[in-house]
Amino acid sequence: MLVSFVKYEGAGNDFILIDDREELFSADARLIAALCDRHFGIGADGLMTLRRSVEMDCSMRYYNADGSPGEMCGNGARCFALFAEHLGIGGETKYFAATDGMHTARIRRTKNRTVELGMINVSEMRSGGGWWFLNTGVPHYVEFTEELDGVDVKGLGRMIRNDTARFPQGTNVNFAEIAGEGEIRMRTYERGVENETLACGTGATAAAIITNYALQHETTKYRITVPGGELHVRFSHEPGTQTYTDIRLTGRARRVFKGVFETDNF
Repeated sequence: MLVSFVKYEGAGNDFILIDDREELFSADARLIAALCDRHFGIGADGLMTLRRSVEMDCSMRYYNADGSPGEMCGNGARCFALFAEHLGIGGETKYFAATDGMHTARIRRTKNRTVELGMINVSEMRSGGGWWFLNTGVPHYVEFTEELDGVDVKGLGRMIRNDTARFPQGTNVNFAEIAGEGEIRMRTYERGVENETLACGTGATAAAIITNYALQHETTKYRITVPGGELHVRFSHEPGTQTYTDIRLTGRARRVFKGVFETDNF
């Protein structure tokens, strides 16, 4: 079967997007992993399908690069919103469903087009010896460091990601360096990609929230610099609680190219 796709990227995270409103695409794990392979496939950090929704503009289904279903992907969802825009779906504010719940997104029509995504609320986190853990749509581990460039992200990330004694479902792993008030540098090992990626939207959100909670109590707007560019996170916080609401993730997103693949080739 011939399948049309479009490739998008947001802050260096790249994704395969498929318009599946006719529900013809079979989301086979082996096929998705083959499509995301950077040597023998299209190459991507993940794949998303867009389907119709009765209550919202559309629905998003996200799959990791290894073919496994994913709960959420912040940068992926921003690219998904831009994909919906290019398909003429929704209005100025997009409303779409994902596995972790309902999301909104707005396309900012500036020269360097950015997409602002509404994230789920956060109301619980836990900490250990120098680390923090919370869920921003997917589970995230955050550890602060003063030497970000020297961190063995792949080695340490893989070890922490597979520490099922502390994190039974696995976790994404973020190493964050405070660069100033409201300024964070970050690198991420992503579960499902099983490698360091150029950016992580849900990870940037997690790092910003933990920085506010643990270190910068008055700051609610952050710029997070990642290897693939920069992301911006803002939120509201109820003092004295672990409750974070009105969480917004913003960054650049763009359509890179489109094409067609034959499923029999994979």
